Amino acid sequence: MQRPASPDPISDPKGYQNHLLGLLGDDDPAAVQAKTPATLRQLAAEAGPHLSLRPEPKEWSALECMAHITDAEIVMSGRYRWVLAHDEPPLIGYDQDLWVDRLHSDDDGLDALLDLFDALRLANVTLWQRTRGEQRQRVGVHAERGPESYDLAFRMIAGHDRFHMAQAGRALEALRGE
Repeated sequence: MQRPASPDPISDPKGYQNHLLGLLGDDDPAAVQAKTPATLRQLAAEAGPHLSLRPEPKEWSALECMAHITDAEIVMSGRYRWVLAHDEPPLIGYDQDLWVDRLHSDDDGLDALLDLFDALRLANVTLWQRTRGEQRQRVGVHAERGPESYDLAFRMIAGHDRFHMAQAGRALEALRGE
């Protein structure tokens, strides 16, 4: 299965940011993010027995893609609030593969995972809607990518949704032989 390349967020932080922003395009990041919960549930319903199967040994299953999207929402929930409440807080990075491998299993309840995502996403979109201009320009200092504003991070996660939902879709297509 050939997957579209995403620039490495550590060795090419600007390329990574631009890649995710390109996936968002001119779309409203709050509107894109508000649609993600329903899209994840639809993907899960269509996956059937393929949900937790990896198309290749080193490729994530659709379920693992959903777990990663949820992990990212957990991380971003904290980052958004640190950036809004503190002056230039440090923002630690995380190894997405370690989180997926060590914090999730095929036995995880899909409904519990998606319910957690839904609640976090609703809280984060609501927070975004309550903020304006200067607040959205507040900055945290990412350990790997340097300064990132709340606005930039919020737009990037919308592109991140699109990237990993497409990855989940490709995993399912590969397993079905499409």
